[in-house]
Amino acid sequence: MHKNKTLRKSSNPFCMLYKSIRKHPLLYLMLVPALVYYILFHYLPMGGVIIAFKDFRPSLGIWGSPWAGLRYFELVFNDSTFWNVFTNTVVISIYRLIFGFPVPIILALLLNEFVSKRLKRTVQTIIYLPRFISWVIVGGLLFNLFAIDGGVVNQIITGLGHDPVNFLSNPNTFRSMIIVSDIVKIAGWNSIIFTAAITSINPELYEQATIDGASRLAQVRYVTLPCLMPTISIMLILTIGIIMNVGFEQIITLYNPAVYSVGDIIDTFVYRRGLEEGRFSYAAAVGLFRSIIACFLIFFANLVAKRMGQEGLF
Repeated sequence: MHKNKTLRKSSNPFCMLYKSIRKHPLLYLMLVPALVYYILFHYLPMGGVIIAFKDFRPSLGIWGSPWAGLRYFELVFNDSTFWNVFTNTVVISIYRLIFGFPVPIILALLLNEFVSKRLKRTVQTIIYLPRFISWVIVGGLLFNLFAIDGGVVNQIITGLGHDPVNFLSNPNTFRSMIIVSDIVKIAGWNSIIFTAAITSINPELYEQATIDGASRLAQVRYVTLPCLMPTISIMLILTIGIIMNVGFEQIITLYNPAVYSVGDIIDTFVYRRGLEEGRFSYAAAVGLFRSIIACFLIFFANLVAKRMGQEGLF
């Protein structure tokens, strides 16, 4: 009986956490700034969700405003503009997942094939740099490069005998611009995780594969990729979890009324309805609906990963 009690105590997650903190106090101390950040800017603001169920008036405050029930959700679901925005968000998110998610993995695999360490570091520095440039600067560069009058790209197009294309104001090309610019900006930075995962692979696996006569491509296929699958599955779950966060800064920097039909997303829609028009309760209802879908997607992706034999988040 005493043994069972000790076993239960040792398997208690709080006891295990306490022992881990005592064993690695400095590591947990480094977590404090991140915990404070998430508590202040992510968890405490969740109390404002109540605005979606109230007829919020700034003069009365959150608690003083009258209750509205589900009235604003009914307005959202009956708004054809919202469903167009919702469709744009889903389509752009799927494009990002299909075309953007594999790129960091491919970059990490290519970087692993570099023999020269100096060349590898140089390439890594170049592909990491765009991550530190704000979307405002990137937007300015894109406007200058793809400008219909005097832009470098359109000068090349007209030089080849074709008509200039207004890439950022054309509904047929705007989504492509969004996806490509997003990949260029963050793919290199996202490859860091996969590069670190590759470096942790046991070198003896590659030695054994070489002895068996496997080519470099075969080693990537049968050694590197299988060892990367746990990391890929976790990153895929996290990516799917934020799939509805298409990227407010990027879209609001690049879009304009001419491409609202294909480029307007939930984040920009909430910004216009909430801050520009002052419809706070309506905007809060839209934001809450998006968060519920994101939560569902995380659980769904985690379940699929486990069913496929991979590690999940929980």
